[in-house]
Parts: sequence; C-alpha cells; structure tokens
Amino acid sequence: MTPPSYPPPRPATAANGGDPRLTGVSADDVPDLVAAARALRDGRFAQAESLLQAALARYPAHPELLRRLGFVRLGTRGRHGEAVELLQRALAQWPDDAALWSDLGIAHSACRQRGEAIAAWRRACALDASQPMPWFNLGRALQFQGETAAAVEALERALALAPDLLPARILAGDARAHLGDFDRAAAHYREALRVAPGCGDAWRGLANIKTRPLADADVATLRAQLARPGVREDDWIAMSYALGKAEEDRGRYPDAFAAIAAANARMRAKAPWRADALRGYVRAALRATEALPAPLDPDLGREVVFIVGMPRSGSTLIEQILSAHPEVAGASELPDLAEIVQEESVRRGRPYPEWVADATAADWHRLGREYLDRTARWRGERPRFTDKMPENWKHAGVLRAMLPGATVIEARRDALETGWSCYRQQFYQLPHFACDLRDIGLYIRTCEAAMDQWRARDPARQRLQHYERLLADFENEVRALLAACGLEFDERCLAFHRAQRSVRTASAAQVRQPLMRDTARAAAYGMLLNPLVQALSDAMFAGPW
Repeated sequence: MTPPSYPPPRPATAANGGDPRLTGVSADDVPDLVAAARALRDGRFAQAESLLQAALARYPAHPELLRRLGFVRLGTRGRHGEAVELLQRALAQWPDDAALWSDLGIAHSACRQRGEAIAAWRRACALDASQPMPWFNLGRALQFQGETAAAVEALERALALAPDLLPARILAGDARAHLGDFDRAAAHYREALRVAPGCGDAWRGLANIKTRPLADADVATLRAQLARPGVREDDWIAMSYALGKAEEDRGRYPDAFAAIAAANARMRAKAPWRADALRGYVRAALRATEALPAPLDPDLGREVVFIVGMPRSGSTLIEQILSAHPEVAGASELPDLAEIVQEESVRRGRPYPEWVADATAADWHRLGREYLDRTARWRGERPRFTDKMPENWKHAGVLRAMLPGATVIEARRDALETGWSCYRQQFYQLPHFACDLRDIGLYIRTCEAAMDQWRARDPARQRLQHYERLLADFENEVRALLAACGLEFDERCLAFHRAQRSVRTASAAQVRQPLMRDTARAAAYGMLLNPLVQALSDAMFAGPW
C-alpha cells in the first residue's frame, strides 16, 4: 500500500496549531505533538517516541513527524543511522525542504559520515540562504576537514545573518588564524569579547596568537572577569590559561605559573588522568606488535608521513617544513588512524591491542586501504601528505603491518621544555596527562621509551627528529629529514614560513615566521618546575614497564 503524500508547509493556520510544518495534521492532534516536543527537549526520549509513533499511525509517513522522530533517534545511543533513514524518507516527499536537509546533515555527522553531512548542509544553504545554522554547521564541518578557506566563507555568511552567534564568531577567528590572517582572527575574537567579555574561547584564541602579547588592559580585564561571581567553569579555565600566557610575556613568572596551575587544577578535577592505564596500554601494545605478519604490499602507505610524539615538541615546525615541499600537502592533525583502530576494536568486540595477535596480513591491508581511502582528499593536488596527530605514536607499532610504506617521524624536544609547554597549553580532550606536572613527566618518558622500541623494529621507516638539532644545524637537518621521507631536497623547505596552507594547531603564528631559536622558557620558572624535573628523572630510571 502506497503511503499518503503530504503537501509542503503552508502558512500557519489554526488547523495546524500555528506551525506550517504540520500541514495536514488535525488541530486535535497538535497538543500531543507539543507534548512530544517537550519530552524530546527534556531528554524523555521514550515518551517522545511513543507520542510520535502514535501520530504516525494516524498520519503515515508525514515528513514533519518523521523529522521529529529522527531527532528522537539522534538522542538515543546507537540509533543515529535510523535518524538518517527517517530524514531521507521525509525528503522523498519534501525534496526541497531546507530544514530537512539541514537536519540530515546533523544525522550524517552523528554517524561520522562527514562527506554526506557537508553535502546535505550545502544543499540546505542553496535552498534557503537566509538561515544561519546550516551555514554554521557547514563551516564547522569544513574546518574539521581542513578546508579552511571554504570554512571561513561559510562561517562569515552565518555571522552576516546572526552577528551575535558566538560559536560561529569563535570558529571564524580560529579559521582566520589557521590561514595566517591574524588581524581578522583577532577582530573576530575581540568582537566576541564585546558581546561576552568573559568568553573563554575568545581569550583562548587571542592567547594562541603567540607572537602577539596581550595588552595591559587585557590583563586587567582577565583578572576582573576571573574574580566575577558565577563565571562558567570552562570560561574560567580558558581565561586563567590566557592570563598565564600574558603574565609570562611580561616576565612575571610566579604569577604566570599560579594562573596556569590554577587552570590545570580545575581541568584535572573534571577527569583525573590515570598513569597506570597508560603504562598498561603501552606494555600490551609493545608485546602485541613484537611479531606482525609480513605485509601483502610493502609499499602500501608510501604517500603518508606520520609526525608523532609529544605535543609542543616541534611537530608543527616539521610539518611546515615538509609541506613547503612541492610534493607534500600538510594535513595537520587527522583523527582517522585512531578512529579506524577503534572501529576495528568495536567490530571484533575486543579492545586494542588485544586483537592484534589475531589480525592477518589481509586484515592489516584492509585497514591500511581504509585509512588511505578516508584521507584521499589530501592527495588531490600533491601526491603525498603529512598526518601530524601526536597521539598516533600509540599506534606506531602496527604501522609496519598496516601502512608499511609510510614514513614515521618522531618529534622530540628537550623534555623539560616540552613538559612545561604542555602544562601551559589548554587541551580539550579529558582526561589529559598535561594537567599535572608529574603526569607529564611520566607520559613523556613512556612515549620516548615506546617509540625507541618501535623504531628499533622498523628503523628504515621511522626517524627520530630532535628539535634542538633542527635549530642548531637547520639546513643539514632539513636535508636529512627530506631524505628520510624519500624526498629530493628543495630550497623552499628552508623558507618554510612562506608556505601557504592552513595550520590548525596552537603553533599557527610561530611557524609563519622565520626560524626562532629563542623558544626555551622553562629555566625562568626555576624550582616551580621541580615536580616535573623529579618525575622525568624517576620515570627514566624506574622505567615504565
């Protein structure tokens, strides 16, 4: 039996309760739909579903009812794919409905179907360019994909329609900063602060333009905002990190340390990091990856250069050098490798690395091909690309089976400088090791020890790049780095700061300047960093295994 079709939304009338999207629904049924909307808003998904299913029994396949049921499925764990199906059924009747396309983008995004989400939001914007949220969602998704110039255009379209939409304002500032347009980035952050002086993300953005110190007036405003009662916890934390950076720029190191320590203490209180979990993981990963099957294709993954190791260790500089080469695109921090490993763990019903011993050469080849398929957009203009996700060091042991042709560069910097730089930088993933100096010391030494072992197993494809050696003997180190990646030397790599690309890390401003050799900061803090010094020493001599 063919379900009835419904006309597209008409002007609001008494019959549809004032909601033109309920065209064809009796006014007697509108109260139940209002109750369903309230239940959905309050997270009472079972009640919302019951009411909507009852309505659909009376109005089979009504597009608006399908849309609302889709939102119920979006709010229910494990049912996001059903939301996509419901919205597609609704669109079969209302193919030119911008709201349905916008919601379909949300559903695709929840399913990690990023390309489909972007296509849906583009369609929504084309059908109705007057709504800010599809532009915002499109811009956010494009920024995540690394299509930063297109993201700026979409986000600034959203802001033209809704100037006080703070999330769009912050993301537009971030995107401008990633493109190296720091004047416009700062203007976006300043406009956000005009609307909301205690907006932590705006202060974070300004502080991350590391080559531009905050003004004395900014410091005074930060202190006033931090003292204001009722500040949101996330805003307070971000402002405290920003204040620490501002005080360090002024040489007021005890004040800087106090502000940064206070921010980290609050971050750690949200979700304490567990050192024993890291040690257990690394022990298991080293054992599991000791013997791996010979790859079906030893050259698989030759297109990729992974840059791994500690955050704040010079990895963005290394990527900027490589991306100045005409054969290499700098993709920044890609989530794909970790996502693929996690998805395989879900498929097998066992956490990584427990299933590694059971994976065949064909399994690893399949996973390697999946990674290359998911990152294909980065090879559109240049044959090779960098993946600079620092935490990929945790998976370096399986790369010789999964992507045996790939090059792995470990960025390593003086441990004290790395540790302090991590402590003063806000990381949004929680729990995070960088919220405690002792945890940082253990994490650094564990990372180094694990990478030393994995590099010994695959010396032809894994290179240790010391940051300090790069500063001391730049040209020779660049030549050796390029050779390790199988690249011919190119003079443009020595002028890395001129490379035109999106830099989506906290070092975006620094790597757009010529090489800076005076980056050390830790010594200025003296005994304040003793817990980090002690932790680095203890972890080195005790060993993490």
